[in-house]
Amino acid sequence: MNKCRYCGREFNGESAHHDHLREAHADELGPIDRRRLESESENRSRTPIVLAGVVLMLALGVMAGAGYVLFGGGGGTGSAAGSAAGANATDPGAVEAVAQAPTSVGSVHTHGTIEMRVAGQSIDFSQSQYQLQADPFHFENGNGDRWHVHAEGVTLEYAMSTLDIGVTNESVTYEGETYRAEGNTTVMVAVNGEPVVPSEYVLQDGDRVRIVVQEN
Repeated sequence: MNKCRYCGREFNGESAHHDHLREAHADELGPIDRRRLESESENRSRTPIVLAGVVLMLALGVMAGAGYVLFGGGGGTGSAAGSAAGANATDPGAVEAVAQAPTSVGSVHTHGTIEMRVAGQSIDFSQSQYQLQADPFHFENGNGDRWHVHAEGVTLEYAMSTLDIGVTNESVTYEGETYRAEGNTTVMVAVNGEPVVPSEYVLQDGDRVRIVVQEN
């Protein structure tokens, strides 16, 4: 059950709730609600275009496959070169290496907490550069302890990348410097007290995230 924060009316589904917000409270919407509804509208308008693109790509794929068979295929060297290029990946600790893309923005609303320390420094997510950075995952209202998720498939790696922070299970990239779990440096990335693989772990309601880099 979804309850309207502006008038208290209840709705059975997220879609009906959002339609109500557009029709009855367009002039009252806060920045988060406004961005969420705009994002949902953009996703709806893009759907026919995306489907057309998929059909076109499938058709081109079939044609390319037919041409490959007809003309005897390509040489082994080109295939090997392509594999080598794919293997030349970006440093996994770099923020730009994040590939996950959350879906269904605005379809969920969950919360959790986070604690992050780097070399003895506690990271304050209440600062303006960490507030409202992305619709799928963000902090808001000057609160740096409680995060909000508004999409499906938000991994811990993606969430931190929206804050310009890179995390893997053995490294943390913060303010342009990558700290690796080696030598006198230890890295801990845990959720609810258990180590996780940030690129695979999808944030859940009530999760307690803890990221610690310690230099001995």
